Amino acid sequence: MAEYTLDVTTGSMTHAGTFDNMYVTLIGTEGESERINLTNFGLDDKTGKVSCEITINSYFTFFSFFFFSLSREAELKLKGLINSTEHWKSFEAMKGVSWFKKSPLSEYVSEHWKDDDFFGYQFLNGVNPFVIQRCSKLPANFAITEEMVKPFLANGSSLTAEMEKGNIFITDYKIMEGLPTRVIDGKTATVTAALCLLYLNPEKKLLPIAIQLGQQPSEENLIFLPSDLESDWLLAKIFVRNADVIHNELISHYLRTHLLAEVFTIATLRNLPMIHPLHKLLIPHYQHTLHTNILGRALLFGSGRRLEKISIESHGQIELLRRGLSQTTYASLCPHENLAARGLESIPNFYYRDDALRLWNIINSFVKAIVPYYYPSDSEVSADFELQEWVNEIFYYGFLRNVDSGIPSSFQTVEELIKFVTMVIFTSSCQHAAVNIGQFDFLGWIPNGPMSLNHAPPTTKGQSSMETILATLPNKSSAGLSMAILWQLSSKYEDFVPLGTYPEQRFDEPAALQMIKDFQAKLSSLSVAITKRNADLELPYINMNPTKIENSITI
Repeated sequence: MAEYTLDVTTGSMTHAGTFDNMYVTLIGTEGESERINLTNFGLDDKTGKVSCEITINSYFTFFSFFFFSLSREAELKLKGLINSTEHWKSFEAMKGVSWFKKSPLSEYVSEHWKDDDFFGYQFLNGVNPFVIQRCSKLPANFAITEEMVKPFLANGSSLTAEMEKGNIFITDYKIMEGLPTRVIDGKTATVTAALCLLYLNPEKKLLPIAIQLGQQPSEENLIFLPSDLESDWLLAKIFVRNADVIHNELISHYLRTHLLAEVFTIATLRNLPMIHPLHKLLIPHYQHTLHTNILGRALLFGSGRRLEKISIESHGQIELLRRGLSQTTYASLCPHENLAARGLESIPNFYYRDDALRLWNIINSFVKAIVPYYYPSDSEVSADFELQEWVNEIFYYGFLRNVDSGIPSSFQTVEELIKFVTMVIFTSSCQHAAVNIGQFDFLGWIPNGPMSLNHAPPTTKGQSSMETILATLPNKSSAGLSMAILWQLSSKYEDFVPLGTYPEQRFDEPAALQMIKDFQAKLSSLSVAITKRNADLELPYINMNPTKIENSITI
């Protein structure tokens, strides 16, 4: 039983009241209140304000969201992390703070975050497996020589030889270059447009072998190597992790799942009526997406809000989103094409790739069955004006009419429609799970996932220490708020609906209902296979297990 006090206004000017009947009903996931007439509940005809109290036997998903938010912030206050400008005295002191929830993976991260092989592992199976690519030729602005990296390669080998074998990989954060940053504790924060070279060694471990913390080579833009002073090398990796975390949160996560799903949702609601087969097919994959995004923007973006704690200031965040959108293509949203373009088809131990491709194929198989049932021929696709308006609106508003994106503005064939609908479902469910589920586990340990750094990269070697690293990492307040955000984003809420589950039966045709059952059976089989594989792994990869993937973006 819960009580809610509502204030309803018809306007802020004098005599803004109304003589019309006004009603309110609160709807929650377990029921709804009576339909209550507000007209006689103390209407103020000067301000148009109505007050009433309602008692209902239901709850809202977002009252639970706020509850968890408030409880986490209360714990932060008790731990002295809110508004504290103090820096951490030691890494052990960080471990002494409650992480709100623990898992074997989060504890593994806190123990192994310094290890080079774990650093490399995260580019494949962390929360942002979308930056790494195979390197067949060094960028001209990456000032590496053969002599620098030879000690870290197999005996007798060379960088050129290893590139020819396909064993050299690179992550390039050029997209971060020149972004305006915040002033934190009186100091201008730094985000590096880092370059990191990685080597797949004979033991099939992916190891970093060189890091350059800026795009323009110079005497002060050093090349850091594994043979450097331990704290220098660790500091260089922390700057790379900072760039990767921001890239994940704003581009891979927010832009390429949340915002794209919002575009798909609005285009569907505006152009496809409820009886349209594609409305029936897609609307379950948009459940709560608009509410989530509106709430997220209110809580995270803007002055005094939570993303104010990251290194990039608000205008810089918008610029990064703009750059990210300009680089977002149709091919980049389809895993087969994306992975092939990055040369990652055969790199071992890439569990995101393996699971993403299988999920895409299962979704595509489902869409291949259900779409032709309603569109038996290409002519029926091209003649459906509602369908054409739907995709054109996505192209126009979502991708700003950028022809180079490869996003279609119309459909001429059934095959084109099948691929696009597969991409929409995959993006709104599986891709979001990949970037969201493991956030707290991987990034809740602040040294592994700092959203801000307090000092610029070193311009000389041999001068740093572990105290330098602690002073560079976020202070207690910033670290605490980061943990709270990540905890919320990776939490599982009461109304979780797994991928392929459709509580509301929208299709009546027996053939369509059977297609849904077949879809669910394939997802179940994949879940069993992933669980079996994970049982033999030191670090299980669970982000793409269908039982963990939500049908839509709800957090």
